[in-house]
Amino acid sequence: MEALINFVQNEFIEKKEFPKFDAGDTLTVYYQIREGEKVRTQFFKGVVIQIKGQGLSKTFTIRKMSGTVGVERIFPLNLPALEKIEVNKKGKVRRSRIYYFKQLRGKKARIKEARMDS
Repeated sequence: MEALINFVQNEFIEKKEFPKFDAGDTLTVYYQIREGEKVRTQFFKGVVIQIKGQGLSKTFTIRKMSGTVGVERIFPLNLPALEKIEVNKKGKVRRSRIYYFKQLRGKKARIKEARMDS
């Protein structure tokens, strides 16, 4: 069964190249919105809360603050509407899923920036 799933994924799903990112990183995700006949590009900028799955079925959750309300969005990595992903900042966190980030407010909600080794 698993071999069949891998065959279908490799044969029919087109693989896009995106930069490597982890939990705690700040991303800007550009994706297409279809409104009737019109197509426009919208972006979603926030912190990666979790990365789930493996291979082509991988998804990632991004959280941003819209005023005082937290907004989360789950993106499949193989979504055809995804145009590009930009890594704005690399975050330094100890866990792969930072659900505790939802309860933090103010200065506590900041994530330390990881050093970029050239």
